[in-house]
Amino acid sequence: MKLRFLWTVLAVLALAAPARAELQIDVSGAMRDPMPIAFPEMIHDGFFVGQYGDKIRNVVIADLERSGLFRVIDESSYIQDFKSMEEEPKFVDWKAINAQALVQSSVKEIDEKNLRVEFRLWDVFAENQMKGQSFTTTKDNWRRVAHVMADAIYERLTGEKGYFDTRVVYVSETGPATRRVKRLAIMDQDGENHKFLTSGQALTPRFSPNLQKITYMSFSGNTPRVYILDIETGKQTLLGNFPGMTFAPRFSPDSSKVLLSFATGGKTNIYEMDLNSRRSKQLTFGNSIDTSPSYSPDGSKIVFNSDRGGNQQLYVMNADGSDITRISFGSGRYATPVWSPRGDYIAFTKMAGGQFYIGVMYPDGTGERLLASGYLVEGPTWSPNGRVLMYFRQEKGSRGRSAPVKLYSIDLTGYNERQIITPADGSDPAWSPLLP
Repeated sequence: MKLRFLWTVLAVLALAAPARAELQIDVSGAMRDPMPIAFPEMIHDGFFVGQYGDKIRNVVIADLERSGLFRVIDESSYIQDFKSMEEEPKFVDWKAINAQALVQSSVKEIDEKNLRVEFRLWDVFAENQMKGQSFTTTKDNWRRVAHVMADAIYERLTGEKGYFDTRVVYVSETGPATRRVKRLAIMDQDGENHKFLTSGQALTPRFSPNLQKITYMSFSGNTPRVYILDIETGKQTLLGNFPGMTFAPRFSPDSSKVLLSFATGGKTNIYEMDLNSRRSKQLTFGNSIDTSPSYSPDGSKIVFNSDRGGNQQLYVMNADGSDITRISFGSGRYATPVWSPRGDYIAFTKMAGGQFYIGVMYPDGTGERLLASGYLVEGPTWSPNGRVLMYFRQEKGSRGRSAPVKLYSIDLTGYNERQIITPADGSDPAWSPLLP
């Protein structure tokens, strides 16, 4: 369901006091010292609509705090109690509790089906309004409104796009290790609104950058093949008619093509398929295993992993398959590379010294940093703003039993690792772009 923005009643005011710089959080350093924000109860005009206000406010707070960049001050310390949106903040009261930013908000019932939600974001020390916005939406869409509101606050305070109004598709795993059932499931980025998309075995789902479609590998018919699934209609389409196994699909930035790996005769090469003409083009050649391709945001280059040098390493090539260059040179093996939506990093899985790692490096291979480690951590996927990674983690089992497989997220500084709760075990996450 699309969120209906019927009007914006408050303009963005970016005027700071002459003697003070505009309030903006330092994304790189905020994990150790999150920005303190005051967020009073939403102003409302009745008990039942007030319940919607409480739910919306709780989701916005959870989104902001989950980012690791913000700390919402306990409301028991608040001095001022807002009665209306026309009431000006008493900035001395908010300075007294060391709030740097203040969210003033309200929710009103328009009719039986619709709500009007409004907020103002204030710079407490400069005593300026930073942003104001109003939304009208259906009552059953309250959670989406909360994510959009959190995105607006995040963007105004960080200078970067938010990522809360997004979804994640992943592989839901159930059953014993010998008869593991792996189905595609989708949920909001915070784990809510969960539902299953497939009933059969499926792996490595990947979102289209600008369409509500997913490409993934399915074991339907006992031969692994790549399919495309339309999320809205549920229609599933086989991608190509390759005689052997196809896997590791990934959309191009404009969603017009899909990269995939094709295995036959003991070798694996990367192919590109045009979704309009259904014509495929081979991009890599040889007897090595070339797989896990991922486009750069502008579509001009592709990163992939290959054992052509003796063990798994990362390589970058032009989108036509030319000029293949190795970029990983650390100890161990590298796999599952994925280019950041911003183009500034490539995330990867690393295996070294009996451990698995989630790391990032610059596209030329320099600046390698390891963000997470464990018995098994694998399969990174980027948030659409390129500042958070999601992946799956499994600890070592005991007494012959496998440990649970769980989804986690971590920011680029490596200081804010959080579990994403799923109904069953979860692996192979893929983050959607911001919802339309």
